[in-house]
Amino acid sequence: MRFLEVAYIMLNGDAPDEASYQTFRETITRHTLVHEQIARMCSGFRRDSHPMALMCALVGALAAFYHDVLDVENPQHRALAATRLLSKMPTIAAMSYKYTIEQPAAYPRNDLSYAGNFLQMLFAIPAEKYVLNPVIEQAMNQILVLHADHGQCASTTTVRAAGSSGANLFACVAAGLASLWGPMHGGANESSMRMLEEIESVDQVPAFLRQAKRDPQAFRRLGFGNSRYRHRDPRADILRETSHRVLAEVGMSDRLLQVAMALEDVALTDPYFVDNGLSPSVDFYTAVILKAMNLPSSMFAVVTAVGRTVGWVAHWNEMHQAPLTIYRPRQIYVGEGYRDYVSRRGERSTGPQ
Repeated sequence: MRFLEVAYIMLNGDAPDEASYQTFRETITRHTLVHEQIARMCSGFRRDSHPMALMCALVGALAAFYHDVLDVENPQHRALAATRLLSKMPTIAAMSYKYTIEQPAAYPRNDLSYAGNFLQMLFAIPAEKYVLNPVIEQAMNQILVLHADHGQCASTTTVRAAGSSGANLFACVAAGLASLWGPMHGGANESSMRMLEEIESVDQVPAFLRQAKRDPQAFRRLGFGNSRYRHRDPRADILRETSHRVLAEVGMSDRLLQVAMALEDVALTDPYFVDNGLSPSVDFYTAVILKAMNLPSSMFAVVTAVGRTVGWVAHWNEMHQAPLTIYRPRQIYVGEGYRDYVSRRGERSTGPQ
């Protein structure tokens, strides 16, 4: 299924017919460009910035340019804000990446699919014509689809908490990006790649797995298992097949990819990992596929964010179907009891009894 079909369903509640899908796709395509002043904002960042830092800033800055969609009580404003954000997210993501590797940003190509356009903006260079590999394009489409939503996860909760105050969509998604950046959330696939980098060769995999058995929670954070699933993450089953197709397409000469497949083989067959639900997760396979595409680990959370944006938008839209109630969780105080205040000069003031 194409990513924009999934996006249509999430935003409208029903699958589109062909005419509705084409209208939706054309609407998204019309808004892929970003304001040139947004592009110039990148020059204010250091070149060695993490791409997610640029993402947080640039997405939040959209509210400074599109004043005509900031009335969250207006359904038309909300719909247009959603369209613009979905359209521009791959452009901003690719722009952030290109800036950090000191390459000129590539403009969108409206003749390509959502995933295909994202890939060409990531990898195209002015001196050469970029040719899409259909296996890689399908893999990127699957990654975006499988990351489109995952229930009330930390970043989605962040978007909803920000949205409960009546904040505009761009501000709410910028908050969601900050939450997603964390190593226990969208940064998990980046952690998976760092793990692979620490294992110097396939020969060291058995020793690494013995260490993992002594600290299974740390292993879980590195892309194995998922706290939401007792056994296997169903998304991982799909991406496992995709990862094998991608590796067959690009070859297995890279040491990290060889280590990844050796880890996968043991984690899927060793009774300890099987019984404890520590099979490779969607984060692990996402990391493997993106590495095979030649993306650095700093871009893994960015790709996740491009897919998750439609989920954030859908949750934000859902909030506005009913009167807003601002999030205000209760807290139970567990700190010190009343104490006398002693000033720096030694004067004592008795607190309330």
